[in-house]
Amino acid sequence: MSETIFALASAPGRSGVAVIRVSGPRTGVVLDGIAGLPRPQARRAALRQFRSAQGGVIDQGLALWFEGPASFTGEDCAEFHVHGGTAVIEAMADRLAELGARPAEAGEFTRRAFQNGKMDLTEAEGLADLIDAETEGQREQALSQMTGSLRTLYEDWREQLISVLAAIEGEVDFPDEEDVPETLSETAGPPLLALSEALTAHLEDGRRGERVRDGFSIALIGEPNAGKSTLLNALARRDAAIVTDIPGTTRDVVEVRLVIAGFPVIMADTAGLRDAADQVEAEGVRRALDRAQNADLRLGVVDVSRETLPSKLLDSLTSEDALILNKVDQGAQLHVSDELGMTRFELSAKSGSGLSALEGWIEGVVRDRLSRREAPALSRARHRQAVERALEHLQAARSQLARAPELAASDVHLAIRALESLTGRIDVEDVLDRVFSQFCIGK
Repeated sequence: MSETIFALASAPGRSGVAVIRVSGPRTGVVLDGIAGLPRPQARRAALRQFRSAQGGVIDQGLALWFEGPASFTGEDCAEFHVHGGTAVIEAMADRLAELGARPAEAGEFTRRAFQNGKMDLTEAEGLADLIDAETEGQREQALSQMTGSLRTLYEDWREQLISVLAAIEGEVDFPDEEDVPETLSETAGPPLLALSEALTAHLEDGRRGERVRDGFSIALIGEPNAGKSTLLNALARRDAAIVTDIPGTTRDVVEVRLVIAGFPVIMADTAGLRDAADQVEAEGVRRALDRAQNADLRLGVVDVSRETLPSKLLDSLTSEDALILNKVDQGAQLHVSDELGMTRFELSAKSGSGLSALEGWIEGVVRDRLSRREAPALSRARHRQAVERALEHLQAARSQLARAPELAASDVHLAIRALESLTGRIDVEDVLDRVFSQFCIGK
């Protein structure tokens, strides 16, 4: 981190104001060289003319100085607020390079903040998610994570494990000491069980955090011409899918991104479920079944003019899904047994009759499954994998506790390391590269 870096921190393109950030050991020299002396007071904006090496004025704007470690990155930092024209930004970049700074890589500012102890890895990921947030639910989750909710939880677990480890190793290292009871390792059993249960509960949240971040998946499934595409268009309030009377019109998955109850939702129309007439349709049916299996919620759409419910559709639904009896405006009525146990809606996707009840139910399901709980949610697959590793080691430690406390201690060590990888205490370079490469330039 000996190099001084710079980047455009505001959005690229023509704008009223652009913000250029600088961080590193030569920041003061760069600031003085481009904005002149005296240097602005720390954290106070100063109106300055920014000059080229020949003394010509590049632009007039605001200069700010943040002396390390009281800065975002923990290093000396500066900001230049200039007019957002392409020529101004390019001239400023050229001048910064002349003064010894180089363009920053994606996420390099935040990575320096992490490496200088300004934030842990979960907080850095929360910051990235906050920048990318498009819905209110995403904003709330990202802000909670950025302000340390996950770090606090994981650090608490880590501290509890360290206490457990001390008790186990006390028996392993000092078995003959009078003040170390022979049954000392037994005192580690209850806290290990409690921690295992806590990690299990954290994992069994229906992937809530990942759904908030990536989107809640809803699949529309049913036979050809049941009205799935019409229903998708009605829910999306636009013509997202082609609608015809020709069976098999939809042959691939058609996705629409919606915001429901403040959360991102991916609504998917799928190919009609039937015995395919050709290889292309067969692949569409396979994809439809795969999407249905992996969706968070399924809406089974049935034409009420049918005499019976299609068995292939029923096989794809669960009691938590909804059965949509469509085309009620045509006068037909399909008898459905109450024994199915799933929610039913009678509607006409074409006319909109009965649609509001379905929309209200979907909103309730999304809000119930994704709304914030007391405990923070796992927001990334990386978090889930680390907690799963920690839980495996805790379970192994519990099984070894009575007969081989030294092996139990080893497993507790590994559980601690798994939790430390979450917050970045373990400096695993490939993990850091993967995390910070997802950031935008300038952050």
